[in-house]
Amino acid sequence: MRIAVVLPRGSTYCPDKANSMETVVRTLSAHSRLQRSVTLIADAGAVAPSDVRMLTVPAGLGRKARNAAVADILRTLSPDIVEYHQQLKAASELARQFPKAINVLYRHTRIKPARNPIAAWRYGRRLARFDRLVFVSQAAGQEFAADYPRLAARVSAVCNPIAMDDWRAAPEARESLILFSGRAMHDKGLDLFCAALAQTLDRHPDWRGALMLGDWDKHQDWAEPHVRALARFGDRVEIHKSASLAEVKAVTRRAAIAVVPSRVREALGLSALEAHAAGAALISSGRGGLREASGEHALYVEVEDAAPLAAAMERLVQNPAERLKLAQAGQVFVARVHSPAARAAELDALRHALADRSLTGQGQGKSYRAASGPGVWSLNNLLG
Repeated sequence: MRIAVVLPRGSTYCPDKANSMETVVRTLSAHSRLQRSVTLIADAGAVAPSDVRMLTVPAGLGRKARNAAVADILRTLSPDIVEYHQQLKAASELARQFPKAINVLYRHTRIKPARNPIAAWRYGRRLARFDRLVFVSQAAGQEFAADYPRLAARVSAVCNPIAMDDWRAAPEARESLILFSGRAMHDKGLDLFCAALAQTLDRHPDWRGALMLGDWDKHQDWAEPHVRALARFGDRVEIHKSASLAEVKAVTRRAAIAVVPSRVREALGLSALEAHAAGAALISSGRGGLREASGEHALYVEVEDAAPLAAAMERLVQNPAERLKLAQAGQVFVARVHSPAARAAELDALRHALADRSLTGQGQGKSYRAASGPGVWSLNNLLG
């Protein structure tokens, strides 16, 4: 079996510059039993990993030029399975050129509902070129299946893993620190966090805050006023703009409380997994896949305004025993449920099942149809 994994335009697969999507790909790759079958395709400048073969295309190309370069590689490789990560339009254009391969779209974020019938037709046409649509949570897959019921039978879910050894710290030894780690945007609830943190720091002068703000340059105009409102606390609030992964790990290991106040339905929520793995007690909006990330081991709140968030912070600050119990249980949960070995085995099994069905002529590719209502197919469904 030959597998080509196509990373989206701009991906250099460098460990010190990795985004969350590349981190997931790297973690799954390191624990896959199919490493020798995989060729990874990324932009020039990538750091070749030791576990898989890597080929690169010139960096800085536009979509069409990059697709042409990737297509040249795919023609040479002649893979059985092509696994495209994230970018729907570019991936669909490539999939159309390789109808004999098993084309898989691997989405790390939700596919939002179409805004109008024309957009629905366009998205449906692009999506129909894929034999399998992999989402990072059951919630994201179910949402997609409800929006695109004709494609429901092509949906699978492989939840994101977390490499515990890279994050683990003792929940018992924490600083009085409340953490936000995410993109500096409205959807992530940064403004709610800033307002709730200010209330908490006013009540508890021995507590501090830390903000790990991703994509700062892109969202600065919106985010700046909310962050500036915390300036009155001086060095009691750490501000890290577009921090590296190493910096995020270091701060997350120190925090007693982490907060994921997303307004949107998250595909899964890697920030939640990271907080659990590092040993922080988590406050979460629980939207989308966030409940799959945390199970029963987060304090869930509504995020229509900052008041419930401030109340949750107050509860955990005032109750250190509850805070520690929540942190310990969350760390054990992600180590068991979201282990890289378990998630990589799921992806490997999915690849094997797709290849086996193709070889035996059992419903390859575009002939998949749902036997009943929309829903996410598990591996047992696929193996039939």
